[in-house]
Amino acid sequence: MLDNPSDLWARCLQSIKHKIQPQSFQTWFGPTSLKHICTEKAVIEVPTSFFADWLEEHYSWLVQSTLEEETNRKPFLVFVVREQPGQAQGPVDFSLADPTEPPVPAAPQRDAPGEVKPVFPLNPRYRFEQFVVGGSNEFTFTAARSVAESPGQTAFNPLFIYGGVGLGKTHLLQAIGDFCVRNRTAERVVYVTAEQFISDYIASMRQNDHSEFVKTYRNADVLLIDDIQFYVQTEGCQREFIHTFNALSQNDKQVVISSDRPPATLKGFEDRLISRLQWGLVTDIEVPDLETRIAILNQKAEERGIDLPHDVARFLSEQIDSNIRELEGALTRLVAFAAHKHQTVSRDLARQALLRRSTRATPSIGIEEIQKATADFFHIPIETLIGATRKQEITTARHAGMYLCKSLTGAPLKAIGDHFGNRDHTTVMHACRNVERKLIKDPGFGDMIAQLRDHIQGRLVA
Repeated sequence: MLDNPSDLWARCLQSIKHKIQPQSFQTWFGPTSLKHICTEKAVIEVPTSFFADWLEEHYSWLVQSTLEEETNRKPFLVFVVREQPGQAQGPVDFSLADPTEPPVPAAPQRDAPGEVKPVFPLNPRYRFEQFVVGGSNEFTFTAARSVAESPGQTAFNPLFIYGGVGLGKTHLLQAIGDFCVRNRTAERVVYVTAEQFISDYIASMRQNDHSEFVKTYRNADVLLIDDIQFYVQTEGCQREFIHTFNALSQNDKQVVISSDRPPATLKGFEDRLISRLQWGLVTDIEVPDLETRIAILNQKAEERGIDLPHDVARFLSEQIDSNIRELEGALTRLVAFAAHKHQTVSRDLARQALLRRSTRATPSIGIEEIQKATADFFHIPIETLIGATRKQEITTARHAGMYLCKSLTGAPLKAIGDHFGNRDHTTVMHACRNVERKLIKDPGFGDMIAQLRDHIQGRLVA
């Protein structure tokens, strides 16, 4: 017989509190409760779906290990959103869902025809306090902080931030939005990817109702647009962006844009649009130096409750100098490798883990090339890989292909989903998270992903 859920969860929280940073504990575990537990599953209530996704991705291993310590059982975790006062109190289904394929997302709620909801939830992890500042990003960080403190009132309007993949551009954009909201320096903050901006614009045109689009974007106090390089360069889309930019600029509203390249090198953009992007401050984020990479890696390890010796952090940071995402991926692989070897994390183990990675240079990689290599690796037709079948072996191959498309190409989730049978971007996101969880828990799966990566790169250099 298991303990009362409230008493059990109180003990679990007390244990978790000593394993992660106080701020992380308060942010992510303070609003949670244990609704139901039995030998097979534990149902944890959270305030929003964003909390559910975040806890499942980053802390499910910690919750499960803590529950196992307290109960000597290892229940399957289910995160559910707590019903708010006034919501219908219908029955809750605690049956186990098939974890191999995410459910088809429900259609977005619309209160009226033509309504768009482009405001993405800001990630609490992406705050100025969590951004590690070094020589490679100090000036850009200072400019971003100034914009957040006085949006529309500085010479940095627009603020254009560019740099390679995984260097912190999205972090800074969301940090600006987060600061404005928490400190009330702006009332209407809109963060979107360039893809989402286009999608909302096209939707408004199809529905012959442009009013909601205009209301949302042109009335923003702060407009944050991520990955402008993926903006569709059609005449109508560029014209709409210019109109939006002009409306905000004339009213001293703040615009912040990120890209993987400076404005002058954006291909297919009209000269008048490029000129506007260069009006304010154009600043870049460079690859971080060694000391900054060590500091970033230590922070990532602390966030995940990993005890990372200093010599191991230095070794990894010396070996990987391209971007932060690859550095974090190396940490994930090291932890999985240590679990597989039943050894503690050490410099020698880190060297072994990195030796198993392919060292060959990867030429230009496209989603279609990765799909073909994945289908070949798993000995299945490419039509089956991107098709509708949900057999476990096919789902595993599909998820692996999606994950490597994201990590090797940096392509938008929507673009990857389009190539995999016109799937929604949330399906790709769930697939990637599923792979990342397995990489930590299952060393054999990690070996398979490494072999698939080598297979993809081998086909490209052959």
